[in-house]
Amino acid sequence: MEDRETITLLDENGQQVEFEVLGVITVEDSDYVILAPLDEEDDQAYIFRIDTDENGEEILSVVEDDEEFEMIRDAWETLCEDELVFDVEDDFDQE
Repeated sequence: MEDRETITLLDENGQQVEFEVLGVITVEDSDYVILAPLDEEDDQAYIFRIDTDENGEEILSVVEDDEEFEMIRDAWETLCEDELVFDVEDDFDQE
């Protein structure tokens, strides 16, 4: 069984929510993390920008700009499609 990388965040009510880290991507010199809640059964994922606070610590910021969000979502979907094609080709070569 594959180990999943997880992260725990606080929701708007101060409750801890555990997320699976689906991946980290860089788009236009900014890093973003894609997270999926472990306790939800839907396929919803969340995009956060990885910023640095005044102490030099990494923090996750909500992507509020619709244009930025769409750009990251499209980049993530393209990356996932490319990985899927690679995995299929890899399986095919082994037969």
